[in-house]
Amino acid sequence: MSAAGGSARGAPEYPDRARGAAFGLSAYGLWGLFPLFFALLRPAGPVEILAHRIVWTLLICLVALAVMGQLRWVRQLLRRPRLAAGVATAGALIACNWTIYTFAVLTGHVTEAALGYFLNPLVTVALGVVLLREGLRTLQWVAVGVGLVAAVYLTIDYGTPPWISFSLALSFASYGLLKNRVGSSLSALQSLSGETLFVLPAALAVLLVLGVTGTGTFVTEGPGHLLLLMACGPATTIPLLFFAAAARRVPLVSIGLMQFLTPVLQLLCGVLILGEVMPLSRWVGFALVWLALTVLTLDSLRAAGRARRLGRAAQAATA
Repeated sequence: MSAAGGSARGAPEYPDRARGAAFGLSAYGLWGLFPLFFALLRPAGPVEILAHRIVWTLLICLVALAVMGQLRWVRQLLRRPRLAAGVATAGALIACNWTIYTFAVLTGHVTEAALGYFLNPLVTVALGVVLLREGLRTLQWVAVGVGLVAAVYLTIDYGTPPWISFSLALSFASYGLLKNRVGSSLSALQSLSGETLFVLPAALAVLLVLGVTGTGTFVTEGPGHLLLLMACGPATTIPLLFFAAAARRVPLVSIGLMQFLTPVLQLLCGVLILGEVMPLSRWVGFALVWLALTVLTLDSLRAAGRARRLGRAAQAATA
């Protein structure tokens, strides 16, 4: 992205780009290291981890809203049934995504989880076509086609569809699509507060059952484990706030490029640190996905450049 693109009159300006890039890289970097964090939470299971993640995340969000004097926003949300329904659905989707991801880490499928987040942009484009009837440019069609070939190849290589990858990609793409449709009026903190608030009853029910049956790990594995489960709250909110800070300071195309840092780091964590095995045939499947993402990225860069040129031409015509 050139400086000229941001300085043209009528075009978005990003005077704090360097700081925004630092926030964005921090957010995606932290998300990329999640496999290492969740691996530390054993022997807690995915559902218990999810419940703690919801409870402690909501607590941090409510404290932050109280400090900013925005707690009244919660009542306003409940008075808007359509928005509340959208936020509740988003909460259910992200809860499913979190559970699947945690399950993948705890069962030694980090590389498959990384594949899911590599596939996410392609699934997002596909959902736009199917659900929103959006038209695709030529390179976008090529990217989706290569992605489909990669999905078929990986299914054959795995011997079964990589359900973890597909489920993560579909749940997160659906979550993003829903937030784009109903959540544009909400800040990142408000959105996360609402989503966790609506799934809080289920989280509390899980913790109650675990406590009554004696199968929970919160108070049985020592203070270190207890603190790690509580740390699910800041581990969830801090990257999100970094991302929100980045989104205000850098162009959307830059955010799109930075997002690939997360699955790259997840893949490296799985292979280099957690010891997962990646046969050569699977690397070929991943390479096909990366090819599709490269095509999609090139198309995004071309579209962004064309939009800047049109904006400058329109501004010059009216000057």
